Amino acid sequence: MSKPRSVHHFTDVIVRAPSRSVVNGLRAEDRGSPTYEGVRGEHDAYVEAMRSAGVRVRNLPPLETFPDSIFVEDPALVFTEGAILLRPGAASRVREVEEIAPALREMFDTVLELPVGYADGGDVLTTGETVMIGLSARTDRAGAEALQLCLEKLGRRSEIVATPEGVLHFKTDCSLLDDETILCTNRLARSGVFERFRQVIIPEGEEPAANALRINDVVMVGSDFPRTIEMLDRAGYAVVPLKTTEIGKIDAGLSCMSLRWFSKTI
Repeated sequence: MSKPRSVHHFTDVIVRAPSRSVVNGLRAEDRGSPTYEGVRGEHDAYVEAMRSAGVRVRNLPPLETFPDSIFVEDPALVFTEGAILLRPGAASRVREVEEIAPALREMFDTVLELPVGYADGGDVLTTGETVMIGLSARTDRAGAEALQLCLEKLGRRSEIVATPEGVLHFKTDCSLLDDETILCTNRLARSGVFERFRQVIIPEGEEPAANALRINDVVMVGSDFPRTIEMLDRAGYAVVPLKTTEIGKIDAGLSCMSLRWFSKTI
């Protein structure tokens, strides 16, 4: 009997090149504006790391009208079984859905659309057991419940959980390290949502490092977080540090910049 495929085993990703307007991206607090060159450099390194991790990368062209469109994970979700077009909770990002839809319809036989409410992909964590949907400022209950129905059509189990107060997205504070282990902040661990998982807690002061990204055999982590990197390295993970200084100024992390899935036709 073959071993079940790990939830972090991917063959394909979609990314979108940053536009020059990315310097005007949304942000919850002013930490200074990123530079286009800085964001582009971080994105280029990210794409190269993806390829080195063994996935095929489709890089969509930049969208100058939409400063945040580099963060392709928010307007859609992708799975082996199909894709779901979401309804972003930020008004300036709603039309990003129609921009990414043609690429998804080209690559997936099944593409569903969220009918009501609002949901951002940044609030969705896929584990081996279930798809966790975090309620937040960008994902409301109507959107979360509609997303559950879409996931059910794809044969996916899901659950709705709470995102801590003041946290932009559920995955701002957590990521999957392997099928049994979650990397998360202390504030999210205290909520109890990950009680059935082994939990690795981010060192105090490095909370943004929680948005790491497991791709096949490696864990991509923001290079500005040395204690988290050292902790994961000691735990036996193959860590790939990546610069996130510029995208961090517009409330983003590593998971935001790609849509990832396992294709059965490789």
